[in-house]
Amino acid sequence: MAQLFAIHPVNPQKRLIDRAADMIRSGSVIVYPTDSCYALGCHLGDKNAIERIRAIRKFGEDHHLTLVCRDLSQIGQYAVVDNRQYRFLKAATPGSYTVLLKATREVPRRLQHPKRSTIGLRVPDHPVAQALLEALGEPLLSATMSLPDEPLPLNDAQEIRDHLERQVDLVIDSGSCGVEPTTVVDLTGEVPVLVRAGRGDPAVFGLSAEAAQQ
Repeated sequence: MAQLFAIHPVNPQKRLIDRAADMIRSGSVIVYPTDSCYALGCHLGDKNAIERIRAIRKFGEDHHLTLVCRDLSQIGQYAVVDNRQYRFLKAATPGSYTVLLKATREVPRRLQHPKRSTIGLRVPDHPVAQALLEALGEPLLSATMSLPDEPLPLNDAQEIRDHLERQVDLVIDSGSCGVEPTTVVDLTGEVPVLVRAGRGDPAVFGLSAEAAQQ
């Protein structure tokens, strides 16, 4: 049975945040709030936990998981960032964006796109997510809390727990945080490419919502 922590969305209780971080280090899969919607998360080096997330989402190996980082400097440890990309990232973080960048050697190969050696990264603008990342001291490997048979991401912590009580170890309840996933932008080419229009305004990257890849 998954545990349920009620954590204040603006002033997270440090005791509960620290317990959640300890669970992640010990191999747990958790559900936590972000500035776009709830997300699944685990330790980036835990192969078993990663496979559990892939099983919940029914992802193939070619689907990007996302490294959720505390800040821009942490992104720089895991992705190759030039001056042009940095300017975009500075404008878009923290916020409801996921960017695709070339992965550095710090990123385990199994977490990269198998053909492109890219990784999705983001910096959330949510106090609970930020507190969790600070306590953990490293990024979370994450995926949106969507189920294959549900039209929208799940937004109620108790409902998430009911659905996944034997598939995750912890659900953090911080109230509603929305059902619109992040805007995804590919920054690996000469110009930004909108992969998915979501909660974040793509105009930050000089793009319109209609520019999403088909």
